[in-house]
Amino acid sequence: MSIMSALSEIFTWWNGQTVGTRLMTWRKGEPVGKDSQGNQYYRERGGKRRWVIYNGEVEASRIPPEWHGWLHYTVDEPPTVAPPKVKPWEKDHQPNLTGTILAHVPAGALASGGARAKASGDYQAWKPE
Repeated sequence: MSIMSALSEIFTWWNGQTVGTRLMTWRKGEPVGKDSQGNQYYRERGGKRRWVIYNGEVEASRIPPEWHGWLHYTVDEPPTVAPPKVKPWEKDHQPNLTGTILAHVPAGALASGGARAKASGDYQAWKPE
């Protein structure tokens, strides 16, 4: 571990696990599995606590639905033991992209040029008397 990554772990929580999480994982954690983004999931040995160590930025929307259900005790077994049935209409999980370059920008938004579509003519603005 480099000095910069050690300092980052001590003083920031948004870049991955903190020192406290590392100690808790080392002392009481039992690995349960890993998702497609590289996030690692743990549970407490002999207890009920469950947690995730993010691979990269700490952002809750990066947790896939099947792991979210396990983390929040909706299901008892992790997806590595009892994978959920995938419905044909389901799309692949995608994290929240708000605030990134990949965020959705609707037509008429300032970020897309700010040109509002023409009104259809049935709208009349209110004017105070």
